[in-house]
Amino acid sequence: MEQIRIGTLIEDMGKVGMIRRIVGAGALAHLHPVVKWRANYEIYYCDGAVGYLGLDSLRRLVAGGSIKVIFVPEEA
Repeated sequence: MEQIRIGTLIEDMGKVGMIRRIVGAGALAHLHPVVKWRANYEIYYCDGAVGYLGLDSLRRLVAGGSIKVIFVPEEA
């Protein structure tokens, strides 16, 4: 899988989303107990929704074709 970084555009179930930030393990434990033990991606969707997806889940969904990577920005 290509490197997913901030600014990466994805297509997820017909919606375009952008990786807005990478949340380190434990960083959101006080807000979202589901996302506390692994690195997570915060995804901002074009309809204003925000979702969190774990690193392993994102890799699996991209490999399976459920999520398509549209654009990966160049490393700064």
